[in-house]
Amino acid sequence: MKFLGFDGGLRGKALATSAVIALSTLATGLMVNAQPAANDLSANPFANDSTAPAQGRAIFDSTCSACHGTGAGGSERAPALNSGIFQHGGSDNDIFQTIRSGVPNTMMPSFSALPTDDVWKLVTYIKSLSGQAGPRGVATGNVASGEQIFFGAGGCTSCHEVNGRGTDFASDLSAVGTKPVAAIRAGVLHQPAAGGRRGPPAARPVDIVTKDGKTIHGVLRGEDSFYVLIQDASGKWTTYERSKLKTVANAGSATPTDIATRFSPSQIDDLVAYLASNRERNLAETAKANPRPVISYAQIAKPDPKDWPTYWGNYSAHHFSDLAQITPANVKNLQLRWSGNIASPNGSSESSPIVVDGVMYFTTPGEVVAYDVASGIQKWAFHRKQDFRNPAQNNANNKGVAVLDGRVFVGTLDCLLIAIDANTGRQLWETRTDDTMEGFQLGGAPLVLDGKIIMGMSGGEFGTRGYLDAYDPATGKRLWRTYTIPGPGEPGHETWGGGDAWKYGGAPTWLTGSYDPETHTLYWAVGNPGPDYNAETRPGDNLYTDSVLAIDPETGKIKWHYQFTPNDDHDWDATEALVLTELNIGGTMRKVILHADRNGVYYVLDRTNGQFITATPFVRTNWFTGFDKNGRPDVVPSTKATYTGNVVFPATGGTNFQAPSYDRRKGVFYLQYVDSQGFAISAPVPPKEKGKLYLARGTGAPPPGPEPRMGVKALDAKTGRTLWNYPMARVSLSAGVLGTAGNVLFVAAAEGQLIALDQKSGKPLWHAKLPGTVSMSPISYAVNGKQHVAIIAANTVYNFALPDK
Repeated sequence: MKFLGFDGGLRGKALATSAVIALSTLATGLMVNAQPAANDLSANPFANDSTAPAQGRAIFDSTCSACHGTGAGGSERAPALNSGIFQHGGSDNDIFQTIRSGVPNTMMPSFSALPTDDVWKLVTYIKSLSGQAGPRGVATGNVASGEQIFFGAGGCTSCHEVNGRGTDFASDLSAVGTKPVAAIRAGVLHQPAAGGRRGPPAARPVDIVTKDGKTIHGVLRGEDSFYVLIQDASGKWTTYERSKLKTVANAGSATPTDIATRFSPSQIDDLVAYLASNRERNLAETAKANPRPVISYAQIAKPDPKDWPTYWGNYSAHHFSDLAQITPANVKNLQLRWSGNIASPNGSSESSPIVVDGVMYFTTPGEVVAYDVASGIQKWAFHRKQDFRNPAQNNANNKGVAVLDGRVFVGTLDCLLIAIDANTGRQLWETRTDDTMEGFQLGGAPLVLDGKIIMGMSGGEFGTRGYLDAYDPATGKRLWRTYTIPGPGEPGHETWGGGDAWKYGGAPTWLTGSYDPETHTLYWAVGNPGPDYNAETRPGDNLYTDSVLAIDPETGKIKWHYQFTPNDDHDWDATEALVLTELNIGGTMRKVILHADRNGVYYVLDRTNGQFITATPFVRTNWFTGFDKNGRPDVVPSTKATYTGNVVFPATGGTNFQAPSYDRRKGVFYLQYVDSQGFAISAPVPPKEKGKLYLARGTGAPPPGPEPRMGVKALDAKTGRTLWNYPMARVSLSAGVLGTAGNVLFVAAAEGQLIALDQKSGKPLWHAKLPGTVSMSPISYAVNGKQHVAIIAANTVYNFALPDK
């Protein structure tokens, strides 16, 4: 009998003791690492050289063992490398790149000075420690018969997965065929690799008994001194506090010992042949998988306050928590509960974490991690190196993921939209949305609707033509694309003078939009035109740059638009939050959008038709004198960009993509601001070159000006009137604010502070200095009835809560 019956049910200790989970040589251990496809990797010239492991060992002993230990067994300074588990990719090319480039913001340095051959020999030695290196060999069995055994009588899918079929109690074998045949055979027989298995402990069947006498059977997937994480037959992980448990006992071997007797030599040959045929994860097959749901569309549309299910916290972009446990009276007692980090190529993360079903997901470019929020134990990590890198690539950041049903969606800098199994961290599908060599990137967080993923794009500085896409969550098929610059014959095309200027006009859609489920309307903000700082070659309003679009999510058709800054030549993206609410305007309740724009003006618009209601500067502005009845600004010509330059307020922007927060109970809008003088200076428009920056920005010394002001403001949502102002020493383009029902406003400061203010007065109540730059906004969630506040500093997420009673 097996631990897991074919019906997927756990059948108690009697089955558990005879049940075995195949985890040893083929297992990845506690952490699941998704890998890039094998066919896009460079070849190791020493992969089949029998002398290379010994040569690599000599290099390792002199170069690497001080941290990774003798025999790569690991130390407190660096992880073991002899178990076949590699956090940053386990292919030869991945390990080569990790050695050559290092891991930013960790103790792993770059060894770029090592000769290339020495690095490849190191790779060969490291792979040999877990039986993954050596001559390929020949598999003599029958592939079809082996497949039948694997998915049938062999019961292998009780523990393993191949291309979306099976379970994740042990390693994914979808690409196991890249190993030598001898290593695959040793894995089938569950023989230990040469040198034994070291590194993270393998998952194992256990029985836990609570202090009230309840017995729970499952698989131990993580543990520390205070918590154990148990996975049940459905794949769900549950966290238990050790203080509430009586015993945690093994419930059988983690490794089957009867393979050689249960199967004939020919059947084993067939199994080996089948596994050897799987050289890469087949995404056409994994896309058919239906992972265990973790959150539905209905739950996102009406979120539980304990979750933080979207980039803005809810579809209306309030970035406000209805949790009220933390108050002005007790906020001073906040303490760090847990922290967790993520690899980052630039040493920081602009990601906004998502929290659903007891799991937090956050990102840096090419990385996604999942943490159990009750214990702070990492559940899985996903890694994807870029296939292509534009030499002019800028803004190398990722702002987060979206989660729907059982899938996590993330974009990459080289324009892949990827779906990951939310439970296992294994890739399900990927879709190439565009060509990054043209300047396109996916840096924003997707927005998931019922049956759709909405994905914006970056690249406005590269002379691209912007657009917004919708994709099928199950397959990655594109459902529609709406260009944010109208083409010939389309309404708005006449606003682009200059011949072909519309083809290179920018209008990116890089920050996440908002959605109204009642009217089934998607709202998305659009970025600046290009070239950014010279409008001579693009006379006209340049629709739909610096605008908000109301879109039918079924078709992508634009219902209406409103443009904040016509013919922008200051790089004033309008991609800031679009907050959806209802306000009493002139005695009538109206559905409105609240928007604090980078141009320094706070807007209230009717979101049913785009009608202008009011606009109020929240920082010093000199670029307009007023608005006409349709909300069109009267622009002051002397603030436009010229070759000699003009003074303009605000400078880079009165605010940017840092999150504001809206308290619908009190009608108050909170935001971080920068009030400073800018210098609008342009240069001749350069020839448009593929994938090159297209800015036309001039250089020159600006005249002296007043000292910048910066901080946090509370605005009356209806009028834009400032209610209070909290000055700060330093804010950034990305660190925002979070309001809460407990009347505490949490503020992220760029210098590494998390600050708590009284929402009514702006009075400071508490602060914590964090070890690193803050480049995102705080969020709040609850676990086991306790409210947490999370913030990322550098590449680490810190989670604060009140002390236990």
